[in-house]
Amino acid sequence: MKEGNKKSKVSIASVFKTIIWPRRKLLFLGLFLIVISRMSGLVLPWQSKVLMDDVITSKDVNKLYQVIMVVAGSIFIQAITSFLLTRLLSVEAQHLIAQLRVRVQKKVLSLPVNFFDNHKSGELVSRIMRDVEGVRNLVGTGLVQLIGGSITAIVSLILLINISPKMTAYVLIPVIIFGFIAMKAFGYIRPIFRERGKINAEVTGRLTETLNGVRVIKGFNAEDQETKSFESGVDRLYQNIKKSLTTTAMVTSSATLLLGLASTGIMGMGGFMIMENTMTFGDFLAFTLYLGFMIAPIVQMSNIGSQLTEGFAGLDRTEELMNMVSEHDDENRTISLDDITGDIKLDNVSFAYDDGKNVIENISIEAPSGSVTALVGSSGSGKSTIAGLVASFLTPKSGDLTIDGVDLKKVKLDSYRSNLGVVLQDDFLFEGTIKENILFPRPDASDEEVMLAVEAAYVDEFTDRFEEGLETVIGERGVKLSGGQRQRIAIARAILANPRILILDEATSNLDTKSEGMIQKSLAKLMEGRTTFVIAHRLSTIRMADQILVVEHGEIVERGNHDELIKLEGKYFELYTYQARI
Repeated sequence: MKEGNKKSKVSIASVFKTIIWPRRKLLFLGLFLIVISRMSGLVLPWQSKVLMDDVITSKDVNKLYQVIMVVAGSIFIQAITSFLLTRLLSVEAQHLIAQLRVRVQKKVLSLPVNFFDNHKSGELVSRIMRDVEGVRNLVGTGLVQLIGGSITAIVSLILLINISPKMTAYVLIPVIIFGFIAMKAFGYIRPIFRERGKINAEVTGRLTETLNGVRVIKGFNAEDQETKSFESGVDRLYQNIKKSLTTTAMVTSSATLLLGLASTGIMGMGGFMIMENTMTFGDFLAFTLYLGFMIAPIVQMSNIGSQLTEGFAGLDRTEELMNMVSEHDDENRTISLDDITGDIKLDNVSFAYDDGKNVIENISIEAPSGSVTALVGSSGSGKSTIAGLVASFLTPKSGDLTIDGVDLKKVKLDSYRSNLGVVLQDDFLFEGTIKENILFPRPDASDEEVMLAVEAAYVDEFTDRFEEGLETVIGERGVKLSGGQRQRIAIARAILANPRILILDEATSNLDTKSEGMIQKSLAKLMEGRTTFVIAHRLSTIRMADQILVVEHGEIVERGNHDELIKLEGKYFELYTYQARI
């Protein structure tokens, strides 16, 4: 299911089947504990009646001690069961949240690259970390308290009827009205909670972008502009929260009003019945306390109901992500590639990001194993799209893309990408040390293999000047390094990966002339025996390519090696001679 086409709504049945039923033993144990706890709570009104009607009137001290011991014992049982309940269910709820976060993160990483082009990273972080938190109310004490509260209310209702059916009937009228109001309110709140999750993700996403782009913001003196943007998002969040709080306040206020009126009526009816000698003072006290035990769970259930509604709203948004089609869900991808030679062929391949607007049109390329194919052309001509297709980040809309004669659309992506190495113009480095970033594709590589990659990419040329060497912490996205230093670490990472297919997207663009000379030597070693696609604006870096493809408006307008294209005196000749003059 594509996001935006249909809003997922998690049903109670699906939540019961996937979340609650697998944990039924723990939940039944929790339910048993809460029933014991609530039944122990009912001891107090029962013994209060005994105290008033029997102990005090008879002045029996031994019976007084007995009442005290029974009440103290019930309180002790309540304390133990309350501790065990929280310990068992709250811990399991957090365990479930951790498991769901891992599942959602795994699902998100399995989605196609174009999904990430349309979603902010901060928004996705919010959806992974926050949306699943509501399940704590389903598996934690919330659901059990809801059931346990219902049982307590029913038992209390039976005891109330036993004392005075007339007074109980009077009480039930406002309770039923309150229940109706609460059900309507929860139905109204659920979409509000869904929208809150969306707004929260958007605000978090924008804030993440702001913090990542702080140098640009300060460079253009745009702090006020970003503050206004964030303020607008925070205000939307506030307005959403205000709606839910207003609804919740209405439920709480109606509970206070209706149940308060019931209590007032009980005082009048009870007082009259005592004066008429149709009810003892002990019965009235017990009735009042039992009434509290019936009403308290009902009021508590309104709060728990709000929490459960919020939990379902979060699961709705999580379900949207989990229902999306991942890259690995394609039933046609059944072929695993083990040892590949690296023959790549594109036959009349077309691709469009939006329907009806092809970015490349009927492209045909043959890249034999070990060859170097260079893609040149103006910005937006389609070079990166071709590289994205070869990297399997994109899938052709029409035509065939084969690896060793096998249609790439039928190949399991992990088996193909294990043979792939990519060095991008603005390659991403993770926060950590230089060594950890180089080890990223092969965490189990030996120190000797790491050093070979370091030397081949001339990383040691600058790390030798650092006090910590390869253990130097580079900051978020490598902010403590220069562009050329970051690029050399990215190249060392690709060298360590030892891929059969290599894609270099402006791999030397951030390097000065001295660094570029060193890197060209290391790249020459890296490309030996590997099928390589190079995207370059600096045409001097691709003179030795086996074939150079000039791409314009999504089509290959010229192809050949450097000498052939210079003799042709076409587009490549113009670009090359223009750069030579600069």
